Amino acid sequence: MRVARDGRAWTSPGLVLQMWRRDDRDRMPLPCLIRVGFTTSRKVGNAVARNRARRRLREAARLVLPEAAAAGRDYVLIGRRGTLLRPFPLLLADLRMALRRLRAERPADSAEGQGLLTGGAP
Repeated sequence: MRVARDGRAWTSPGLVLQMWRRDDRDRMPLPCLIRVGFTTSRKVGNAVARNRARRRLREAARLVLPEAAAAGRDYVLIGRRGTLLRPFPLLLADLRMALRRLRAERPADSAEGQGLLTGGAP
């Protein structure tokens, strides 16, 4: 919930990636860990389609996040209809691009990026 409310997001044809940078107030024993969540809505399809979309996102995260994600951040990958139809190499490229964009964007510049969504009050 906090990631959606206070974090930033990048939308691509295959997925939506939300990111929130944890701070010292979070009581995590290892602040350098990356936490990841997965979700899909009913817009994606029935339960079988949603589960398939989440499985594809989990595999993409397993392959991409260790090499490209920043430590001390929470990520939420949101499945879209395109998650099911997108060829897997392009889904991996979508995730890599979203990670690069979210790392490159500063909070003050976040509203200027195409495809970048911001959470919280202005």
